[in-house]
Amino acid sequence: MIRLLIADDEVIERKVLYRTLEKHIGDQCRIFQAENGREALKIYEEEAVQIAILDIEMPGINGIEAAQAIREKDKDCCIIFLTAYDEFSYAKKAITVRALDYLLKPYDEQELMLVVDEAIRTASERRGKGSQEAPGSGAALESGQEELEDGGQIRLSKVAEIISRYICENYMYDISMQDLARTMNYSEAYFCKLFKQCFNKNFTAYLTEYRVEQAKKMLEEPTVNVKDIGKAVGYTDSNYFAKVFKRITGQSPTEYRLCIFQNT
Repeated sequence: MIRLLIADDEVIERKVLYRTLEKHIGDQCRIFQAENGREALKIYEEEAVQIAILDIEMPGINGIEAAQAIREKDKDCCIIFLTAYDEFSYAKKAITVRALDYLLKPYDEQELMLVVDEAIRTASERRGKGSQEAPGSGAALESGQEELEDGGQIRLSKVAEIISRYICENYMYDISMQDLARTMNYSEAYFCKLFKQCFNKNFTAYLTEYRVEQAKKMLEEPTVNVKDIGKAVGYTDSNYFAKVFKRITGQSPTEYRLCIFQNT
């Protein structure tokens, strides 16, 4: 099973997150809990954790410091940050950590599970494979951030237009938040904040929903194979495509297609 760690010093928030994950992925993951960064690192070492969901603000060793310690030893651990808008100046320090995504509190349950599903897929693929560091990891520049903070020279509408065009042209490929952040010359943490401001959801959720919308259009063509549709929208694993499609629509791609033609 995949070994997943959640670290949050707020007991109620941690328990709610644990129950949510147990409900959705308890059959796929062994879930550990930590109340601070020091305990998180101890559990990581003892259990060889593959996915770490870390609150940023924790006493002693905070989430960023814990993530940096994990990343020094492990290039493959999937790191997901829990944070809030007013903590992003602090989160800039996490540039080199290469987080899978940043979840902003209070997070939406569907967004959370879309990110966790992606982390499970990534961790499963990395198991047994050599570590592969993406070109330019940790080298994102801050110039874009300074440009926005210094007098708002780039309007959100223009940024949203650039992001939308990039996703429209590249959703069928294996793209990541880091890819787009580097393309736009932003740090990952700041790009996550900017993306949320533009679209009111995180990158992983937006990309997944966009892909599913494209898949819906293709499913209207009865002669196109469901597996081919999955590949066409960026999912080489047909089972994973079916899983995320059902996560969003409540139906498998085949069930969705049947409903289309039953109603025509």
